Amino acid sequence: MAIGYLALVLHAHLPFVRHPESDYVLEEEWLYEAITETYIPLLRIFEGLKRDGINFKITMSMTPPLVSMLRDPLLQERYSQHLAKLQELAEREVERNKHNGHIRYLAEHHATEFNQARQYWEENNGDLVAAFNSFAQTNNLEIITCGATHGYLPLMKMHPQAVWAQIKVACEHYEENFGRSPKGIWLPECAYFEGLERMLADAGLRYFLNDGHAVLYARPRPRFGTYAPIYTECGVASFGRDHESSQQVWSSEVGYPGDPEYREFYKDLGWEAEYEYIKPYIMPNGQRKNVGIKYHKITGRGLGLSDKQLYDPYWAREKAAEHAGNFMFNRERQVEHLYSLMQRKPIIVSPYDAELFGHWWYEGPWFIDFLFRKSWYDQSSYEMTHLVDYLQKHPTQQVARPAQSSWGFKGFHEYWLNETNAWIYPHLHKATERMIELSKREPEDELEKRALNQTARELLLAQSSDWAFIMRTGTMVPYAVRRTRSHLMRFNKLYEEIKIGKVDSGWLEKVESIDNIFPNINYQVYRPL
Repeated sequence: MAIGYLALVLHAHLPFVRHPESDYVLEEEWLYEAITETYIPLLRIFEGLKRDGINFKITMSMTPPLVSMLRDPLLQERYSQHLAKLQELAEREVERNKHNGHIRYLAEHHATEFNQARQYWEENNGDLVAAFNSFAQTNNLEIITCGATHGYLPLMKMHPQAVWAQIKVACEHYEENFGRSPKGIWLPECAYFEGLERMLADAGLRYFLNDGHAVLYARPRPRFGTYAPIYTECGVASFGRDHESSQQVWSSEVGYPGDPEYREFYKDLGWEAEYEYIKPYIMPNGQRKNVGIKYHKITGRGLGLSDKQLYDPYWAREKAAEHAGNFMFNRERQVEHLYSLMQRKPIIVSPYDAELFGHWWYEGPWFIDFLFRKSWYDQSSYEMTHLVDYLQKHPTQQVARPAQSSWGFKGFHEYWLNETNAWIYPHLHKATERMIELSKREPEDELEKRALNQTARELLLAQSSDWAFIMRTGTMVPYAVRRTRSHLMRFNKLYEEIKIGKVDSGWLEKVESIDNIFPNINYQVYRPL
């Protein structure tokens, strides 16, 4: 008889990057890499678990931008072409290294993976959203939502309509794509402010995820810490992240992904191969980039990239099994200890970015596979669950108010509001005030209605927390700045045209075709609450 629960939660999110106006934009490859390295491997693991009779349970957020991109015909076609080039390169690598035993073995490994990705993609007609949803319909996977464009909600709270729009548009988009209402929400960046739960309740959501300190410093202090959810006063539950299980995977010092046997992310064929050979597979302008074929392992701390040894997927898979066993053992001991203190079944909530598994940590999907199998066969201390099932089984919990928080650096809002990105917020606030003003209008004709709906899309896209995050991390900064400015420029142009009653229909049609997220949006979602 299990004496506790383990809830694995994956946050699947990418910013909305779609450029029909260009033949090639590097940032679109964020999606293609995630499909090949994370989403298809996870789906294939879910399929294998079902095939083998393992009744696995996992919670996964799929954000509206990600769902929109996965279902976009243009991006589906471009991904298919991207995968074809990967398959071609891998086959060339097999031939090129036919007399180099170990590298040929690795090239064949990559070729097999790309071929399996192609097979899965074609079997599902390129619709990975439907593939994930099929596991939700068997109650193995619980899919939850997020903010409409992953907007950082605490920095919008002076305009409640903006927060409401992020929540309401996301819930409507979820219903359109999955055929039911979402029960839970991953707050963008796990960022919470007091009072947010009332809007979540109004949207019909039953629970949200917080970082651990949001629950630990709730008022009154929760008796069971993060090992039980708390109910807010309006009845929406808050689950806090467990620090111990998170650290084992996330930490660069003690986390599993840093093991020397695992594949080295930063040593890629796109940077290492002879230039004329690799040229057809890098950027059209001749700049090198990662191509996704990597032959080396992490090897050891402090070594330069030139000192890395060759990777071996056999031993890396063995290490992933060992780490899954270690993770299971630690959760068993944790549950047993907590149960002895609490005298009730604890729940350990372990949330991670989905793209960690497969993209950043190549062996991550193997780890998840082994963890489910070992948890099913080799232990009886905990039961794996998803969060809505837990609430149905345990409807009585302590009532408390979570503390304002995020899961970013220092646990507050600093990562999204600092000297690198503070300049965006006066512009976003001004655009929000203008959107609230526009929301009160009754359109004179269909053209003005389309323009009003497009202003809502542009504001939502400008609010994405990804742009502020990228400005802070210092990677791809020009792209993040350009995206913020372009959405604000489009918003302001539409605003001025609507105000004077002269909407440029040709320009509007072009912008609608580029920023085509939320086709059924209603700009009146911004009307004062």
